[in-house]
Amino acid sequence: MINLSLLLVIPLITAIVVMLCRTPSQVRWIALFGSLVQLGYATAIMYAYISDRATGNTAQMLYESRYSWFGRLNIEYYVGVDGISVAMIMLTAVVVFTGILISWNINKLTKEFFFLILLLSVGAYGFFISLDLFTMFFFLEVAVIPKFLLIGIWGSGKKEYSALKLALMLMGGSAMVLIGLLCLYFNTDAGNGTHTFDLMKIAHMHIPLAAQQFIFPLMFVGFGVFTAIFPFHTWAPDGHSSAPTAASMFLAGISMKLGGYGCLRVATYLMPEAAHQYSWAIILVSTIAIIYGAFATLMQKDLKYINAYSSVSHCGFVLFGIGMLTKTAITGAVMQMVSHGLMTALFFAAIGMIYERTHTRMVAQLGGLLKTIPFIITIFVIAGLCSLGLPGLSGFVAEMTVFVGSWQNADAYYRIATVLACASIVVTAVYILRAVGSAGMGPIKNDDFLTFKDASWNERLASVTLIVCILAIGIAPFWLFNLVSPDTQLIMDNVARGIVGK
Repeated sequence: MINLSLLLVIPLITAIVVMLCRTPSQVRWIALFGSLVQLGYATAIMYAYISDRATGNTAQMLYESRYSWFGRLNIEYYVGVDGISVAMIMLTAVVVFTGILISWNINKLTKEFFFLILLLSVGAYGFFISLDLFTMFFFLEVAVIPKFLLIGIWGSGKKEYSALKLALMLMGGSAMVLIGLLCLYFNTDAGNGTHTFDLMKIAHMHIPLAAQQFIFPLMFVGFGVFTAIFPFHTWAPDGHSSAPTAASMFLAGISMKLGGYGCLRVATYLMPEAAHQYSWAIILVSTIAIIYGAFATLMQKDLKYINAYSSVSHCGFVLFGIGMLTKTAITGAVMQMVSHGLMTALFFAAIGMIYERTHTRMVAQLGGLLKTIPFIITIFVIAGLCSLGLPGLSGFVAEMTVFVGSWQNADAYYRIATVLACASIVVTAVYILRAVGSAGMGPIKNDDFLTFKDASWNERLASVTLIVCILAIGIAPFWLFNLVSPDTQLIMDNVARGIVGK
């Protein structure tokens, strides 16, 4: 029997045990064991979910449980999952497991570092399984503060500035979400003059159009800040560049997906009429983000900034797919969230390995590393090829699904936007191939590079785990498509009802 609350209990218990450990070695092994248990349980949830669907269970959400939290305001601890949630849970488990492996050599405040990483996973799991909007917001906040500390304490460069900027912008987005949630709450009717935060109940209510027109921008932009929506994206490059490797993996791999998930699950699903009315604006903003992010990346000389601005562009595809409001495009947006989470985690892991050895992330100072650290540079190349959309890797499948779904929207405005978004692939290929070629190929620019040791066992295990997941989507995408497609159809059904005013 699946109990979703164990997704919160496992990392919490692991975090407590970590704080009781006496040596850094104990901390690392306990954290790794706990993350492995998380990964195992997430896999069990996905297997059970697919099996239950195959045997004919058609309930919209599975493994539901609810407990009254604050009865007078109808706030409940209410959890459940569908295919989209399960995909996000698996992504979280993989990134946490590999992030802990990559952080094996953290020696500064080791206990506190792994404690915060585990606390971040609690926030992410709680957000993805919550079906009560207040509970969802609670877990969204749990996933903000640890990021500030991870960057501010273990970061590099302008770490205090980057940490503060990230925290302020994300808290600003959270404030917009909270205002939107409260407005939505007071526009619901749960009977007897009471209101509700129950996502499933609200989905079957009709929120007045005037209220939707006010609430939807608050919710979409508020969640969008987490996914680096243009022009509120500036926290991402600074935050990623200053964060330690595991924090960068978590920020880009999971935290930016909280925003995309919220835009889809809350804003679009619960306010379908407003989603339809504002779709032109979503497409405009996301198209700008895709193109701007690609050209901004082209100008970067720091590997982390390259991946950070690239993430702004790639996360633009998530919002682009949602804004198109076709089933295929929205399915592609979810697949892009999973693909980008894996790809960018691998990219940041490879950059972290390179930086740990060379003590520089500047492309001009690197060169010939394929001769001295072939495994690490191979990982770097694979991450880059996935980013530019090479067939056989997850990036190609996800982006193609978004493009195909976008073209199904026959309006000329949306098709022009689709063409522009497709054109960004050319720019992506330029900056990826240039970065990969400059860092890995050519003559060795520094004699110190000849003494480097290639990847250690923990770095190899983390990298191989991420690559296997990327290939599992790139070579056989049907399992992920089939996992999320029925639930994107339910979202589309709600959008259709909203458009006809039912």
